[in-house]
Amino acid sequence: MVKQPPFSILIPVFNERENIGPVIEEVLDVAPSQVPLDLIVIDDGSTDGTQAVLDTLAARHEALRVIHHARRSGKSAALRTGALAARGLWIGTMDGDGQDDPKDLLRMAAEIDLGTIGPIGLVGGVRQQRTDGDDRKYASKFANGLRRRLLKDDCPDTACGLKVIPRDLFLAFPFFDALHRYLPAFTRHYEKQAVYVPVTNRPRQHGESKYTNLGRAAAGIGDLMGVLWLMRRTHFPSVAQLQRPDQPAPPTAVSEKI
Repeated sequence: MVKQPPFSILIPVFNERENIGPVIEEVLDVAPSQVPLDLIVIDDGSTDGTQAVLDTLAARHEALRVIHHARRSGKSAALRTGALAARGLWIGTMDGDGQDDPKDLLRMAAEIDLGTIGPIGLVGGVRQQRTDGDDRKYASKFANGLRRRLLKDDCPDTACGLKVIPRDLFLAFPFFDALHRYLPAFTRHYEKQAVYVPVTNRPRQHGESKYTNLGRAAAGIGDLMGVLWLMRRTHFPSVAQLQRPDQPAPPTAVSEKI
């Protein structure tokens, strides 16, 4: 009998001391018993006590692994750290601020077979009735429209934190600081299909967003030009199989320092 591979859920977090505990407990509460859970929280150099909260929870829950960055390196770097440590063929991503519903991530994972890699390379969430405020919604709508026209990725909400993607496909993408915002574009560029699922967007209960509209816009234009250059200068053959049958399991330490 073939053993069901785990579903690796990656949660990057920075200064979310009040939010991350309830997020982790909710993920563990809704995770189905028939699918092994590999929950990895990547603390991206938090300075508000998040680290201590995570270490306490990791000692309590066997399914949880915590990795600490020594300094803040960004969301894409945190996701890459988590993907390198992941044990599943597929990884699911969600934010640690409580705005993502883990039940949505499980619904998205049901769109594919977690034990195989097929033509679908990405299941992305599309936030409904967003709670971010009008300024951020309008800015996001403009950015999404510009990106879709230039990259032709057909993604309605690339900034949604909820995504399900093969681990090896994610690690095959060229790495840069804003990679997490261009997963749909690179998925299509690597000749894989994408599926999009409506998801809930819940209001933040504690703290504030780490991003501003001006900051997003300033970085976004440069990132978009860089992605266009990468896609014009790189060509890849179709990948028929991404399974790693002979690769040894990654380290199993509960808490690590990077």
